[in-house]
Amino acid sequence: MKRNKAFGIAVILGCVLSPALAGPPFQTDDPEPIDFKHYEFYTFAAVDRTPGEADTIGPAVEFNWGPLPNTHLHIIVPLAGILPTDEPRLFGLGDIELGVKYRFVQETKTRPMIGTFVMFEIPTGNATRGLGQGKAWYKLPLWVQKSFGPWTTYGGGGVTVQTAQDYRNYPFAAWLVQREVGKKFTLGSELFYHGPEGPASPLNRPATLLDIGGYYKIHEEGFQLLYCYGHSIIGKNETYAYLGLYWTWPKKADDDKDKPGDSGKPVGMAFSPMGAPGMSGRRY
Repeated sequence: MKRNKAFGIAVILGCVLSPALAGPPFQTDDPEPIDFKHYEFYTFAAVDRTPGEADTIGPAVEFNWGPLPNTHLHIIVPLAGILPTDEPRLFGLGDIELGVKYRFVQETKTRPMIGTFVMFEIPTGNATRGLGQGKAWYKLPLWVQKSFGPWTTYGGGGVTVQTAQDYRNYPFAAWLVQREVGKKFTLGSELFYHGPEGPASPLNRPATLLDIGGYYKIHEEGFQLLYCYGHSIIGKNETYAYLGLYWTWPKKADDDKDKPGDSGKPVGMAFSPMGAPGMSGRRY
């Protein structure tokens, strides 16, 4: 049974599928921070299922803040769950995810955006109950992004560093393509790979997942519905799903919307969303 928080999610993103846990709702993250003096808030739930066990985050909250140009700070506070098929189910506070996203190359018409989104998983979950690792762990990625009209593509990879007993460091890599569809919808698809996470994890073998998802603008760009679902196509049998709501404020200035990059998409995690037990640090 896996005893860690993902989620970024992903993660989230570690999550994430972070939070790992990416830019939510995907497991792939991006290098684009939120605007200076802007804020983002998410409430979401996510699940990572392998044979014999489902590991969940939710309800969970994520908050991002742009205190400096090209920089944003990040936190996810999750409730985590372990749902084995033949053992008692466990629920409680998971490991809290902290992160710093920094863009060090700005996108132009000919040059991609490049940045990193370093995440720190704080051992707040009860490790004896399997709701956390009991030790801090880290996600060290590099992300690249380029936009072409209604199309945006981004991806990259990195390493998750784990120090708890029976966990191991593992690589992750991902790439996503998405497109605006009308004024309300954005749809995308990604390939996400993670290496084996160690004998204490149900993700003890590598896997490559194909995910499809997007977001629906309920009220312009400030309030959106996020959704994603996918399954492994190579390696470990694994299913990933994410559903959340997203708010951002204050409203972007009109001149900001004309800058390169996909200014209408959430740029938070993600594990990855992710960081729940069983989720491979997405938001990763």
